Amino acid sequence: MSLIKLTTQSELPPEGEAKEFTVGDRVICVANVNGTISAMDNVCLHRGGPLAQGVIEGDKLVCPWHGWQYDPKTGQAVHNPNARVAVYPIKIESGDVMVEI
Repeated sequence: MSLIKLTTQSELPPEGEAKEFTVGDRVICVANVNGTISAMDNVCLHRGGPLAQGVIEGDKLVCPWHGWQYDPKTGQAVHNPNARVAVYPIKIESGDVMVEI
């Protein structure tokens, strides 16, 4: 595991939104739920929809393609406890957002 710079703090999504960031060969979905920033895989387990293009409803991120809902803190799909996307720890250091991959 290593810390990689994902973006700068000023580029993070505003509260209630999500945004895509590319790190190496993967795309990370960064969600801001009630001021809490979390990072997870951007690919929905259902049909590969881009999660960061979805909407945040309450404390869940909803995939824009078919409405699968995920908890950004755990990556768990709401309707299926066995389905979860990877979640990555985030650290903010001196204005840089670092993600542990």
